[in-house]
Amino acid sequence: MTGKGAGFEDPSAEVLAEAAATFGLLASSARLHLMWALSQGECDVTHLADRVGGALPAVSQHLAKLKLAGLVRSRREGRRQVYYVDDPDIVTVVRVMVGQLTARSQHAFAPVRELRGTGG
Repeated sequence: MTGKGAGFEDPSAEVLAEAAATFGLLASSARLHLMWALSQGECDVTHLADRVGGALPAVSQHLAKLKLAGLVRSRREGRRQVYYVDDPDIVTVVRVMVGQLTARSQHAFAPVRELRGTGG
């Protein structure tokens, strides 16, 4: 094996480490919920806290970590700090993962139909 699969070079150790750190940040359900909310559109911290059901200081800390990692950005509007996701690829990753898992859970919890003709 040469490390190539389907025509792609393996990523460098640095890229893999950065990707792992990003996925590590998103491994928090609170931060993932914030990213999901922000993938729908920009929002200030008060509305985000209301939406995700978190305490304002905790939401602010999560947003600070996401901002430090470059996953979210913010701008000042008067006295409000408005947060947004500036990277469409991150939005896509979050939407695809959450969307797929939502679809799976809806399928898994769908009523099971009785199997007919099994002789049981």
